[in-house]
Amino acid sequence: MLKHFTLTGAAALALAACTTTPMTDTVGAADTAAVTASVPTQPLPVVGAEVLFWDDATRSARFRSMESFFPGQEVAPPAITRALPEGVPLPSETQGAIRDYMTSQQAAGVMVLQDGKLRFVDYGLGFGPDDRWTSFSVAKSFTSTLLGAALKDGHIESLSDSVSKYIPGLKGSAYDDVTVEQLATMTSGVKWNENYTDPNSDVAQMFSTTPEPGTDQVVEYMKTLPREAPAGEKWVYKTGETNLIGVLVENAVGMTLAEYAKHKIVDPAGFEHPLFWQTDLSDRSVGGCCLSAALSDYARMGQFALEGGHGIVPDRWFVEAGAPQVEFGNGFGYGYQWWTYPNDGPTAFDGPYGAQGIFGQSITIYPREKLVVAIVSNWPRATGQEFSAERLKLIAAIRAGIAAD
Repeated sequence: MLKHFTLTGAAALALAACTTTPMTDTVGAADTAAVTASVPTQPLPVVGAEVLFWDDATRSARFRSMESFFPGQEVAPPAITRALPEGVPLPSETQGAIRDYMTSQQAAGVMVLQDGKLRFVDYGLGFGPDDRWTSFSVAKSFTSTLLGAALKDGHIESLSDSVSKYIPGLKGSAYDDVTVEQLATMTSGVKWNENYTDPNSDVAQMFSTTPEPGTDQVVEYMKTLPREAPAGEKWVYKTGETNLIGVLVENAVGMTLAEYAKHKIVDPAGFEHPLFWQTDLSDRSVGGCCLSAALSDYARMGQFALEGGHGIVPDRWFVEAGAPQVEFGNGFGYGYQWWTYPNDGPTAFDGPYGAQGIFGQSITIYPREKLVVAIVSNWPRATGQEFSAERLKLIAAIRAGIAAD
């Protein structure tokens, strides 16, 4: 049964923000060597959330090269990448609407795939096809996919397991009785503040402390949070909880998210360019944000999800993950770290869904139309209903152009 929740405050703000062959579970030395440490050339402190308060020029310059400022891991693409063959170009009127959107909304790139074929691509802000752009919370949907892969591989027994089974450091905390599924749907009932404009919010403070040796930076912060509702009864958007999913997956599989992504996303999806995934002070991949990829590889990720994951995740994983496990009203909802959108189809399990990140990053998927739209941007603010409304209008224009064509 679908759960229904009402959004208020920061939760509403968060919503406004919003040939391939399966790998085996065996990781060889050659594969491991394809993931290497990335050392920043202009290092910035990995504390706090200064990125939320950079000015426009700084964002535009740094969003395309986060690996220059923060440590992480570089993931090499496979030897054989997935081709994106040219399809019929979108109607000229639709192309004009996309370019108008790019100018007005400070988009660095837009790519449209239909049935795996390229129907539109263009770049702005000095960004290009061989460059990478930061994901922000689009990474949450990557982390969700790795959760599904760990379930498929048997590293995680069940979504009904308690979180503390895989993260012992949470025993005795408010997360002790929270299930993996409740963590995936952000219905833990643990109190959290995701206000991007407040330097004292949880999202701004979760990396502000230096962990003791042998402890996890994210766990040390999250275990101090109080409960505000019974588990499963209240939805609140929490980046910290996706960071916990990252710790959970890493503990379960014995690899960083970046290393696991090499075998479960980058190779099977046929990425063309290297992926960068930032690490925290505990050398953990940051599950809730902070990977960087080329625009075409964000689109390949969307195509990978659209096609069901090629056996990497459980059957129907993306159907469930992209369905409204939580409903907000007006057709919007939340699945397993994917946003869900108004659905004009016959069931809840064939509707549109997508990944969203602040400052205008998104991958939007329309399964019935076999449509993927990837966008990277530098919005003037982290979130805003006016920005989200313009993106929804753009997607509607693209769909209308396809229907007319």
